[in-house]
Amino acid sequence: MNIRLVLTALLAGTVSAWAADTYQIDPAHTTIGFSVEHMVISKVSGRFKEFRGTLEVDPSATPVVRAAAATVKAASIDTGIEKRDEHLRGPDFFDAARFPELTFVSQKVAAKDGKHYITGTLTIHGVSREVTAPFTVKGPVKDPWGSTRIGLHATGTISRKDYGLTWSKTLETGGLVVGDEVEIDLQVEAVKAPAAQK
Repeated sequence: MNIRLVLTALLAGTVSAWAADTYQIDPAHTTIGFSVEHMVISKVSGRFKEFRGTLEVDPSATPVVRAAAATVKAASIDTGIEKRDEHLRGPDFFDAARFPELTFVSQKVAAKDGKHYITGTLTIHGVSREVTAPFTVKGPVKDPWGSTRIGLHATGTISRKDYGLTWSKTLETGGLVVGDEVEIDLQVEAVKAPAAQK
């Protein structure tokens, strides 16, 4: 084994990681959304209103977003109906008192067939599973106030039962009041951290 080549490769990887800029997710321009089937005939949509996170951005790479991490407050779920939201916060679903946060930490970003995919660990209700989702990126761009921004759109589908969210009732026709599959739709806008602004 050529030790010099190994050290050079490791150094190159380190320099690449150092070259990435940190962007803070902007809650005012970000939507953490979801939808789930209701009684087989329609879908209920919602979002989480409280969250924080970062994107690691390397403008010299493709895709430019190289990593992501986010923490979401389970109690901030909002479907527009308070009684339903209280049920979702309770022990039948998220049990926000025991499991106050949902988290995502990326492990890798890859390009395949012209599309970009992010893979990471998603933790909900105390259960962690690996998920992969396609995403697109727009930017970076300068806003009118001199800050640099980037946009990321990611979608995916998860099974709520995989995370221990099993509550439902069965209809006479055999369908479920609450569907198993949850469609995730993330519209993220992030701002380069002040120390990294040029």
